[in-house]
Amino acid sequence: MPSCSIHSLPYRADPTIFFERVRHAPGAVLLDAGRPTAERGRFDLISAWPQLELTPRADESGKTFLQRLRHALKLLGSAKLPEELQLPFAGGLIGYLSYDFGRRLEQLPSQARDDLGLADARFGLYAWALISDHQQATSQLLFHPSLPAAERERLVRLFSNAPTSKSPPCFRLTSSFSADQDRASYRAAIERIQQYIAAGDCYQINFAQRFQASCQGDPWTAYRALRQACPTPFAGYLQLDAESALLSLSPERFLRVSAGQVETRPIKGTRPRLADPQADLASATELLSSSKDRAENLMIVDLLRNDLGRSCAIGSVRVPELFSLESYPNVHHLTSCVTGRLADGQDALDLLAGSFPGGSITGAPKIRAMQIIDELEPSRRGPYCGSLLYLDVRGEMDSSIVIRSLLVSNGSVSCWGGGGVVADSHWEAEYQESIDKVKVLLGTLEKLSH
Repeated sequence: MPSCSIHSLPYRADPTIFFERVRHAPGAVLLDAGRPTAERGRFDLISAWPQLELTPRADESGKTFLQRLRHALKLLGSAKLPEELQLPFAGGLIGYLSYDFGRRLEQLPSQARDDLGLADARFGLYAWALISDHQQATSQLLFHPSLPAAERERLVRLFSNAPTSKSPPCFRLTSSFSADQDRASYRAAIERIQQYIAAGDCYQINFAQRFQASCQGDPWTAYRALRQACPTPFAGYLQLDAESALLSLSPERFLRVSAGQVETRPIKGTRPRLADPQADLASATELLSSSKDRAENLMIVDLLRNDLGRSCAIGSVRVPELFSLESYPNVHHLTSCVTGRLADGQDALDLLAGSFPGGSITGAPKIRAMQIIDELEPSRRGPYCGSLLYLDVRGEMDSSIVIRSLLVSNGSVSCWGGGGVVADSHWEAEYQESIDKVKVLLGTLEKLSH
């Protein structure tokens, strides 16, 4: 099997310095571990100029589109890494699945309005990547064997030359953020969900509201400010066109596949961070001991065990971590971990087809939850609760749940916040949680505008 080639660069803990060189290029993408401030993520991955771009056709089923992704990987060709290297990517696909890609996998109603005009999925096929490994303190250009020598030389020059210093372009809001639901509508939706729960339709629904404002300027400037205010290990920036981008500050892994081993880390349970250290500790302790939040988390763990079981070997699905605390600048989270091993004949795309969208952002049971979400949320989610991911030619994959994320498109910026609703939820607390989760993001963009 042909081997990828490597060119070493000076290590950078902050990937924005490298990404500045390509951010105007077609298909520019940064998968960002949030360093140097965030601590959990290991790798940054940067690429641009994809050889192919793939989006679903009008009436194409989800499984047919995923099969086209398989075919694209075959077109690029098999490759391995030099033996001494442990890198996550050897050339392959990088892109997103929107939450509404789920409509191509399951039969769902179409009540919520689709006013974003975003493709249900978009992937580029990339033959190179700049990968920084923060454990080993290395930054390296990786070239798939199919990449022409002239293109390798161009990329080496591009990233080796001294950066040109320019004043950063501006980004500003031209209106205040407004929600797509008022308090009365939100309360009515929560009460309707609880009626569905009482009737036995579902156990839990993840309900969200969208905040939207008009904006002008460069979304990359917005992303840089956001990652400084809220560094997270599964962040990412994907340039969609000259003025549109997906900006993700996600703390949540969706699915990871490495050497056939599968991991998912659902988040369910949230408390706000507090300025006083003792009060903040009390907030975290309350979350860890909350029977409501633990029950919500356990419901989602059970759902994900079932989802993984569709593609994993019988008896391989395990829960090595239950109810762990993860803390971020704005919130504490309750997180668990579910693992498995892909069954013979199954690959990462089979796993995606059987597990998408993530159970932590739908509710349980999943399909009924998605039907209720479509009925009660006035607008479609678009990228929110979808996934930003890579899948390489070896079958290695990592993916996030697109939460704490924003879409800049058509002169507006959209951001979503939500949470899990159960039988004993209080609507005021749910409403406040949806705001707490995105307050740091909205506040950061408002500060940029003054």
